[in-house]
Amino acid sequence: MRYSQVSGGIFLFLVLTAANVFAEVQPLQQLRAFLASSKSLSADFRQVAIDESGRPGQTSYGVFYLNRPGKFRWNYLKPFRQEIVANAGKVWFYDEDLEQVTIRKIDQSLGSTPALLLSGDIDIEDNFTLEHQGRDGDLLWLKLLPKNEDSGFKYILMGLDNGVLGGMELSDNFGQLTRIYFSNVKINPPLKNSLFKFTPPEGVDIFEE
Repeated sequence: MRYSQVSGGIFLFLVLTAANVFAEVQPLQQLRAFLASSKSLSADFRQVAIDESGRPGQTSYGVFYLNRPGKFRWNYLKPFRQEIVANAGKVWFYDEDLEQVTIRKIDQSLGSTPALLLSGDIDIEDNFTLEHQGRDGDLLWLKLLPKNEDSGFKYILMGLDNGVLGGMELSDNFGQLTRIYFSNVKINPPLKNSLFKFTPPEGVDIFEE
């Protein structure tokens, strides 16, 4: 009887240990599988700015396109129109209201847009320490802590919905918190190369860093 109880206790311990290890490994495996399988992607997004008291502020809406490696388009459609386009090692930031275009090299822009994390030009595991954050609602969350102090972010959260990107949260070094929710996510849709080419409109101010 004692032997049976001890054996049962050891078995339960091994099962619980295995379950904990699986729970810790699974999110990272899902992220790796998502990044490896999603050569292209399109999605709608909702971006919410959170103030210091934790209350939601301005909400923006738009569409996101990705073609790995190194190409993406991040179009804000409302309430203001902006475009962020990456291709050939550069990122173009276009603000329609300001009539201004800013051009940066990819390696200078890690803290500028979350899309760079998905572009394939930045190795997430080389640049971040990853921590499992558990499940919140439908999303399984991973925290990315920058290894480089100049990254521009305190941390980034990535939420996975059954192995597909569902959300992101970004906390920058200025105390600003941004949450992004993705919907209508399509994996590997056919995307034209012209989608990732940016030609500045006539008359806009252009700044290249």
